Amino acid sequence: MVQQLAGIFFSVIAPVFGLVLIGFVAGPRLQLDARTLSRVAYFLFVPAYVFHVVGTAVLDINLLSRMIVYTTAVHIAIAIVAYLVARSLGRPRTMVGAYIIIAVFGNVGNFGLPLIEFRLGPDAVLFATFYFLIIVVLAFVISVTAAGWAKGGGRGAALGVFKTPALLALVPALLFNNLDITPPLFLSRVVGLLAAAMVPTMLLTLGVQLAGTSQIRFNRDVVLATSLRLIGAALLAYLLAAPLGLAGLARAAGILQASMPTAVLAAIIALENDLLPDFVTMAVLFSTLASVITLPLIMLLI
Repeated sequence: MVQQLAGIFFSVIAPVFGLVLIGFVAGPRLQLDARTLSRVAYFLFVPAYVFHVVGTAVLDINLLSRMIVYTTAVHIAIAIVAYLVARSLGRPRTMVGAYIIIAVFGNVGNFGLPLIEFRLGPDAVLFATFYFLIIVVLAFVISVTAAGWAKGGGRGAALGVFKTPALLALVPALLFNNLDITPPLFLSRVVGLLAAAMVPTMLLTLGVQLAGTSQIRFNRDVVLATSLRLIGAALLAYLLAAPLGLAGLARAAGILQASMPTAVLAAIIALENDLLPDFVTMAVLFSTLASVITLPLIMLLI
């Protein structure tokens, strides 16, 4: 078992964390701007990746429907668990909202996509990409709604998620796919080059963002909220997969995406809504570090 864990760590986890570490070290020295890098990835690389993968995929609508139901059930369930845990501890509304954001917003882009490809192979990329899109919608809606509940107002902002570039790129991708349209070679190559830049750019950006964290304080709430993200969501995904009819790569990719650490976007939502942003940022950092231990174990079990 130890040998298997070591193999998973060095072949799957280490390359991803290697790029994060490069961003962490190079960011301050090269004066890299995390916001600029993230915006380039957000508006160019991620939509290109979605169009590139989905536009040429062979889609099974029945399976996709089950994936949507499955992912929705997992994220609503972990949001409820986070609410109940925080309320049972007597935490104020702002802390309860922060718990929910940390629990539901996994890093399914930066971490999920490359890790799943490394562990499960290229055939799993399509499943990982659809989970990525579904989870982004769910996480944004749940997180912004939780923030609005905690601070009063702001629920309408959740609708803004449907204007994100990744989801907008999904529309023409599905159109090209369903109509069996082959994009011009020039367009196909441009999109392919942009898509190939997404993963390394996002991982480097995560390292740059983490390097900008000034004060590090891991308290009991950080550890508990992070545990809900890394362990609670993974357990729910594991338990709900079979009852909802998922198996094979769809099951494995779904469990892994539910096991990812908290995304930096969670901290951005907390900052925008003045919802304990320092606490959420610490959870992002701690969950990223702790996932070095949890992810290899989950990969071994599935």
